[in-house]
Amino acid sequence: MDQEQVKSSLKDNLVELDKRHFIHPTSSLKQQHESGAPFIFTEGKGVYVTDISGKKFLEGMSSLWNVNIGYGRKELAEAARAQMEKLAFSNSFSSYSNEPAIRLAAKLAEITPGDLNAVFYTSGGSEANDTAYKLVRYYWKLKGFPKKTKIISRKKGYHGVNIGATSATGISPFHEMASSMAPGFLHVDTFSTEALRECIAREGADTIAAFISEPVQGAGGVNIAPDGYFQEIRKICSENNILLIADEVITGFGRTGKLFACEHYHVVPDIMLLAKGITSGYIQLGAVVLTEQIHKELTALSEGVMLHGYTYSGHATACAVALKNIEIIETERLVENSRIMGQQLLKGFQKIKAEVDIVGDVRALGLMGAVEIRDPLANNRFPAPISPKVSEECAKRGLIIRTVGFEGMDTIVFAPPLVINKREIEELIFILRESLLVVQNHM
Repeated sequence: MDQEQVKSSLKDNLVELDKRHFIHPTSSLKQQHESGAPFIFTEGKGVYVTDISGKKFLEGMSSLWNVNIGYGRKELAEAARAQMEKLAFSNSFSSYSNEPAIRLAAKLAEITPGDLNAVFYTSGGSEANDTAYKLVRYYWKLKGFPKKTKIISRKKGYHGVNIGATSATGISPFHEMASSMAPGFLHVDTFSTEALRECIAREGADTIAAFISEPVQGAGGVNIAPDGYFQEIRKICSENNILLIADEVITGFGRTGKLFACEHYHVVPDIMLLAKGITSGYIQLGAVVLTEQIHKELTALSEGVMLHGYTYSGHATACAVALKNIEIIETERLVENSRIMGQQLLKGFQKIKAEVDIVGDVRALGLMGAVEIRDPLANNRFPAPISPKVSEECAKRGLIIRTVGFEGMDTIVFAPPLVINKREIEELIFILRESLLVVQNHM
């Protein structure tokens, strides 16, 4: 067999094995069983990934909003190898510790805003969310307010898929999957501070532990808050003795043109949740960062063992990789590049909007953006989502994007690696425009 036949045979074999044995997250089980994986990626470099057939794609989503420093960074592989050869893993229970976990906690305390100063490690964003819900309830119990257990979040917000994180998520299809919401979770309108005040008045501030929000909603459609919204949220929480949790799992580590998105609003939360960009996806890691005051109060009031933790909390290799990842973000000025390239991305979206009739609202903050699809005749959304067709056309031309089509939304979302340059932005915009026009012309 020649080389192309070998590749084809290998791909067919892997597709069949995938169909039989690999249950994919957030995927259609039926489609997977019938068709197998549409792409099997084998390598990546910079903003590009290559599939098993040799086709190269510009990754317009950093995979899952997380490959911030781009693909193929040997520095992170070297950091992982060095740590693995020295001490791959050491548990953090019973106050045991390791050097990378300590140094990363100190670094996170240094770079997060305000007095956020103490870190609890998890393996990812969903675990960070569930940890935060338990910690705030534990905190209020220790302070003598055991009824303060409810968590308020926003409609269209996404916080993960653990049972608590799913319950906090404000996107109803996630609730319908297993029909088992955890108690004590409430949802308010996305950008209404008055809705939050009404919810607090109705439920009673003495029953509410925390309000949680993404500074910019991700999976809900890249929804950017209006001026003054988060400042008012901070004020409402402080007035009602409610903790403010910022879910920066997607928005952290430069994604929005600031190191952390809450810095756009000059707001310091009581708790910040981190994952994804903390290691740029090179290894699994999440974190819950608490203010100095909350940490001190938990320490002073708790007795005995705090019975919460994960096997991989403070994983030595993951923390070593995170330290190197943050170093690269700082030395290569990727936060600044995110801001500048984000402006180029938004200009490209705006140009497309002026030229393509089916494009509605466009928006971006740093390298986190969205393009909405609309029916130009009805000046509204089409009866069925059109964005999946755009995604298919983009993939044919070498661009990976993600679509959001639930709850009446028909939106394409973008989050390319922070290392992207102007030429690559232009390539992204060119392919997107061509794909949109193809879809529009065939309607």
